[in-house]
Amino acid sequence: MPAWLSVLLTRRMLICIVTGFTSGLPLFLIFNLLPAWLKTEGLDLRVIGAFALIQIPYTWKFLWSPFLDRYALPVLGRRRGWMLATAIGVLLAIGLLGERSPREELGMVIVLSVALAFLSATLDIVLDAYRRELLGETELGLGNAIHVNAYKVAGLVPGSLSLLLADLMPWNQVFWITSGFMVPGIVLALVIAEPKAAAAAPRTLREAVVEPFREFIGRAGWQGALLTLAFIFFYKLGDSLCTSLATPFYLEMGFSKTDIGLVAKNAGLWPSVIGGLLGGLWMVKLGINRALWVFGVVQAIAILGFAWLAWLGPRPEIDAAARLQLALVIGVEALGVGLGTAAFVAFIARASHPAYTATQIALFTSLMAVPRTFINATAGWLVGELGWTVFFLFCFILALPGMLLLLRVAPWRTDGN
Repeated sequence: MPAWLSVLLTRRMLICIVTGFTSGLPLFLIFNLLPAWLKTEGLDLRVIGAFALIQIPYTWKFLWSPFLDRYALPVLGRRRGWMLATAIGVLLAIGLLGERSPREELGMVIVLSVALAFLSATLDIVLDAYRRELLGETELGLGNAIHVNAYKVAGLVPGSLSLLLADLMPWNQVFWITSGFMVPGIVLALVIAEPKAAAAAPRTLREAVVEPFREFIGRAGWQGALLTLAFIFFYKLGDSLCTSLATPFYLEMGFSKTDIGLVAKNAGLWPSVIGGLLGGLWMVKLGINRALWVFGVVQAIAILGFAWLAWLGPRPEIDAAARLQLALVIGVEALGVGLGTAAFVAFIARASHPAYTATQIALFTSLMAVPRTFINATAGWLVGELGWTVFFLFCFILALPGMLLLLRVAPWRTDGN
């Protein structure tokens, strides 16, 4: 067995595969399947864009993360118990969502969508904390890269398989089938061991709330803490906004749901997986800091491909050349995202203290979710005002501040490991 493959096929890395898949499935359902469902049900593009606000729980999950640090459910321990409960909750929320009609029961669709986002965000808190407690310092880069890879693979279910099924069967059946892919996460919670670090719960709720923030500010200083938080906010801003209305964009360019399922999603998935895997392996040599620079440049430039595709305009007829153009643009963008996300998630894990994993990582990932929740909610309005081409150029400009902040938070000359 090659040395690089033996590194990947360890027990800890295999666990990271399941945590990534379980974490990614509900979020990609919100990103990809939900907008496609709403679009085919006849909802206005501005309404679909505003649905990004249902992701608010992802931006505020640090508020209830101390409860998950402080309290354990009666069974399975502090991490595994919450993992099991939230994974089951996500499965049920996905299935019940598909039982509603967006045109006739829009209010209930919103309620169930928000419930799904809340449960998914809570599950992310537990999975991120467990992964940080599971991996050693030298394993953070590769382990988080594998997690991100599996996260992207999960997008193949709601972004490809579910869209293909939607052309063959009713939406309620599609949603229940999609929900079944949460079963691996449920099984994981039952078979893994509770990490040793998870046994040392904070003694009081006040300690669970206050100490993680005090430790972070004390370690980095106020200026360093604010610069780190600003970088987390800006690094993925352009890419996040760029892909927020990806599925409606493909549909407006003339591609069918089957085209999107077979061409767009697969072309986006595998380059992203390859990028994430290469990113994890390269980080071993480059270090996290330099990886953020190199991968961030690729991530930003790849956005321009969408502007080119929009400039070409809607296709009156979808032929092999049009599908190839779509696959090329999405593949390059996905490769950049796979690389950039691998380094970014490793940076976030490194910035947390092992004693306060749930709350600190929840804080960082909550801030990371702000752009895709609030700023992405304006995407429909921006497209209406600017048009698709200028919109994507604007997304490219938004990718630049995060790169500039690297000068302070992750200088090229420092090792970064």
